[in-house]
Amino acid sequence: MKKVTCTAPVNIAVIKYWGKRNEELILPINSSLSVTLHQDQLKTTTTVAANRDFPEDRIWLNGKEDNINHPRLQSCLREIRRLARKRRSSGDDNISKILNYKVHICSVNNFPTAAGLASSAAGYACLVYSLARLYGVEGELSEIARQGSGSACRSMYGGFVQWIMGEREDGKDSLAQQVEPENHWPELRILILVASAEKKHVGSTAGMQTSVKTSPLLKHRAESVVPGRMEEMIEAIKKKDFEAFGQLTMKDSNQFHATCLDTYPPIFYLNQVSQRIIGLVHRYNAYYGQTKIAYSFDAGPNAVIFTLEPTVNEFVEIVKRSFPPESNGDPYLKGLAVSPVSLSQDLLSAVETDVFPGGVSYVIVTQPGPGPMESQDISVDLLGTDGFPNASG
Repeated sequence: MKKVTCTAPVNIAVIKYWGKRNEELILPINSSLSVTLHQDQLKTTTTVAANRDFPEDRIWLNGKEDNINHPRLQSCLREIRRLARKRRSSGDDNISKILNYKVHICSVNNFPTAAGLASSAAGYACLVYSLARLYGVEGELSEIARQGSGSACRSMYGGFVQWIMGEREDGKDSLAQQVEPENHWPELRILILVASAEKKHVGSTAGMQTSVKTSPLLKHRAESVVPGRMEEMIEAIKKKDFEAFGQLTMKDSNQFHATCLDTYPPIFYLNQVSQRIIGLVHRYNAYYGQTKIAYSFDAGPNAVIFTLEPTVNEFVEIVKRSFPPESNGDPYLKGLAVSPVSLSQDLLSAVETDVFPGGVSYVIVTQPGPGPMESQDISVDLLGTDGFPNASG
């Protein structure tokens, strides 16, 4: 039996991807740009094993067996195996052997699945990277990850990543590319304010299809707005210009949610807590007369907050006061350390409105991080020596 375990990161788009021009190949109607989050806080772990005694391919997700025949899963398996066969001519007999074996795949996320935290991106990036390591496939893998979940192609790299929409019908030029590595902007911090860990009512795939069919705003956005924003965003990142980065991030998030509202029937991903967080951020920035905090929301109510390291402690304190934790014993703050600070009366009167206890269930504090990695630590393997999920997994 050959076995490989890898981890892959979540990414958060600051220029959003919404809408496909080709459903089957997952080709987008616009380019997008994201920040890869650090795996110390958020990651998918996947173990893949190939064994001549396995009668069929099987997959387990977060402890439960899942459908291995899902078309997108099959696309990734097929493509990786095709590449491995193509490269087999290099004469690696071991690869030839295991290409004829079935595989077992076991994958877990250390964060809520399908709650608008880009779980499919990390999941498919991890699957493709793990299979590539298993079969000895190297080189460009983002095109294959894209066929699992569009945004997964961006999780194949660390740091700041663009997904170039491409023009070809076959999608060969629709790829992810690193703009800057994870250590480019060391002061950047990302806070995830988890407003709901429930599964969303309208999944991204269905939501996008309806938007493409019914929203004139989406068409305008893809053709006339995003191309300019991509250029501005890349420049802001290269210059580490937080004012420009923050404003663009918020405007793009707002426009994405405007296209959801322009979809017919409309889609609401933001809830009351999301809207309160937006108001809080704008009042905070207005108090300082500059953009110190920026928000972004994907297809769900959780807020992703971007800021610089010196602002973290103060803003977390404000979030804690605005959305006091309901004491259920779970930690309110997870991830990088945060120190308590005292807030001035001026600041409080400028930003505070009614408190909303329990509106934010917890906050994850993180930073930009690296792309997928192979683990050398066998204690994190999710499949045992028999190729089946470990009891703990």
